[in-house]
Amino acid sequence: MSSVSYYTEEGLQKLKDELHELKTKGRADMARQIAEARDKGDLSENAEYDAAKDAQGLMEMRIAELETLVGNARIRKQEDVDLSKVSILSTVKIKNVKNGMTVKYTLVSEKEADLKSGKISYESPIGKGLLNKKVGEIAEVNAPAGKLEFEILEITLD
Repeated sequence: MSSVSYYTEEGLQKLKDELHELKTKGRADMARQIAEARDKGDLSENAEYDAAKDAQGLMEMRIAELETLVGNARIRKQEDVDLSKVSILSTVKIKNVKNGMTVKYTLVSEKEADLKSGKISYESPIGKGLLNKKVGEIAEVNAPAGKLEFEILEITLD
């Protein structure tokens, strides 16, 4: 059984767009590739046909995965975000207690996470450690690098 995941409207739309693309254009392209490979002769010794069938299987697995994700997705709107504590879609400014370095992260779903743009998954070790903390509190995070402590400096919507 899959669990509910929270997405921004844009993040969920990207999943829906990818699913639609695979179900329409992707399936049509795959059928054409298989037909072309089949026309090349004996299927028992046709590597191109085997490769096309394998690719079709992988594509169908991705379609099934996306259907599950979309079916279990819930949109989290910014107006529903409680800024009194760190939650999904909030942007939090934190300070590493040990070295004083400050960073800003927005907590998003696993599929929307992008460290380069400051978006981390609320299911990641840091995301889990930050959830439900308030400004001024210390979040203890059990990261692969060891135990880290972050002070919550600010919670906003960006």
